[in-house]
Amino acid sequence: MPVPRLAVRAVIVEEARLLLVNAFANADSTLWCAPGGGVEAHASLPENLIREVHEETGLVIAVGAPCLVNEFHAPEAGFHQVEVFFRARIVSGALCEDWRDPEGVVSRRQWVTQAEMAALRVKPDSLRDVAFARGMGYDPLERLVSP
Repeated sequence: MPVPRLAVRAVIVEEARLLLVNAFANADSTLWCAPGGGVEAHASLPENLIREVHEETGLVIAVGAPCLVNEFHAPEAGFHQVEVFFRARIVSGALCEDWRDPEGVVSRRQWVTQAEMAALRVKPDSLRDVAFARGMGYDPLERLVSP
């Protein structure tokens, strides 16, 4: 049985809007998530998050406190991922249409309000509530269904 993959994600809220990115490289996918990705060994979770957010958005961030732990799994694919979400703020940079993710996964980025999130497919399910509130959240083993 494969070991769960560890990932980090940034909860960046500015002017009552949350930054989201496309969750899959598939251009037809309608699933959105917070920016971030897989953890590499020998770097801290915040260091990994700074790297991942820059790759996906071109933004430089400062990492704050953890705010959500989420587990995803797709049993039929043997996939299990544990994600640690951190509150973060932008230190420098701005979103621009011509930024390219070197991994080729993220191609769309958008700022959304809490109300706008209700009309989107966003994972994890609790992200909307956690992003616009205080405190910590935990989503136990949430089933992941691709596009």
